Amino acid sequence: MFSAFLNMIKIKELRNRLLFTAGIIILVRFASNIPCPGVDPAALKAYFHLFSKDSAGGMLMGMFDLFSGGALHQFALATLGIMPYITASIIMQLLVPVIPSLEKLQREGDVGRQKINQYTRYLTVLVCLIQGTMAAMAMINPSRVGLPSPESPLVFSTGAGFILMTVIVLTSATMLEVWLGEQVTARGIGNGVSIIITIGIIARLPAAVMQLIDMAWNQSTSAGTSFKPVQLLILLMLFALVTAATILLSQGQRRIPIQMVKKSVGNQVQGGTTYMPLKVNFSGVMPIIFASAILMIPGVLLQWVQWHQVANAIRYGSLGYMCMDGIMILAFSYFWVANQFNPIQISDNLKNQGAYIPGIRPGTPTADFLDSTMTRITLSGALFLAALAIFPTILAEYFKVPFMVAQFFGGTSLLIMVGVVLDTLSQLESHLTMRNYEGFLKHGRLKSRSGK
Repeated sequence: MFSAFLNMIKIKELRNRLLFTAGIIILVRFASNIPCPGVDPAALKAYFHLFSKDSAGGMLMGMFDLFSGGALHQFALATLGIMPYITASIIMQLLVPVIPSLEKLQREGDVGRQKINQYTRYLTVLVCLIQGTMAAMAMINPSRVGLPSPESPLVFSTGAGFILMTVIVLTSATMLEVWLGEQVTARGIGNGVSIIITIGIIARLPAAVMQLIDMAWNQSTSAGTSFKPVQLLILLMLFALVTAATILLSQGQRRIPIQMVKKSVGNQVQGGTTYMPLKVNFSGVMPIIFASAILMIPGVLLQWVQWHQVANAIRYGSLGYMCMDGIMILAFSYFWVANQFNPIQISDNLKNQGAYIPGIRPGTPTADFLDSTMTRITLSGALFLAALAIFPTILAEYFKVPFMVAQFFGGTSLLIMVGVVLDTLSQLESHLTMRNYEGFLKHGRLKSRSGK
């Protein structure tokens, strides 16, 4: 493996791609540490210190801060991060099967996809304007969105000028990050947008490690409960197990045998047996993102109309919240599969190519078989995904593990990190093997490269 890293430096093209990606990462981290104009850094720091003493508020703000790479903690230029683009992309993916004109564009190849990407950018600007306005209003008066009131104002000016300036700055920073992510995809290594999100999550890892060390050294959590070094060892072992389980979930698949009719093409005979992989976690991290985004809305609205008792019943970290989160993850998993997996189209493609599933007649029986198989696979994957999403909340709420630490034991953050790391390693492996270099694994190959 170490020789593979040395080989990456030897290859000029790969070295340039790595350096380009590293430079973009540095620019993004600068944007996450420069405060927006008009914000009082001292008052904001004191306000977040107040949240660290409040379980519900600390967990809520900690989750937003995690995906902004710590930018929210300082209300930096990149406070919105690249998540508005992710939101717009999800909306477009859901609209494509519903709107015939978009579906037609998707079938037109690269030209159609470029048009859809352009629409996604326009939608990203709209999402930024909405979220930026809400963020600016929250900085002026946090109680309007159900957050505690600060002891001193967080901004120097509370007029419409501050809102307008903040919206423009946050929107510009997000669109710049989107452009930088596209440049990484074209001229760097890996998917640029995914790497920017992952780097933001990893940026909070040192703070989580310091909290772990502080817990083991002082033998006490922020809640005052007993914590011994042996419990640190248990947490580390638990982290290894959860990470391994997440990798299995990301890579797990059911292989359906496909028999291709043999035919002669020139002097070669094509055909034989191949496999169709059906992923256990077909929807990826999308159900968790959907469920989390939707469950944030009722709490804010209930706080807005002063229904505090109902809002507390479904607050982030409560039993009601976790039950609703698990149910919605199951529902969105099936919803995503229903929109993205088309067994009828797959069956028709197999029939047109002269391929079939052994023991299953072509046509409708093949479509029914694929549909029932995918339904069973999705159930197991969705249940595991729901457990993985709820597990960090259980650690934070019932075992008093600091929220920043608990978020690395599952949920969206761990799934994103595992997926991006596997995808990036696969691309590096491809570059090495194309030039006859040994890859990272001498006794095995990444599934995405070998297809086995």
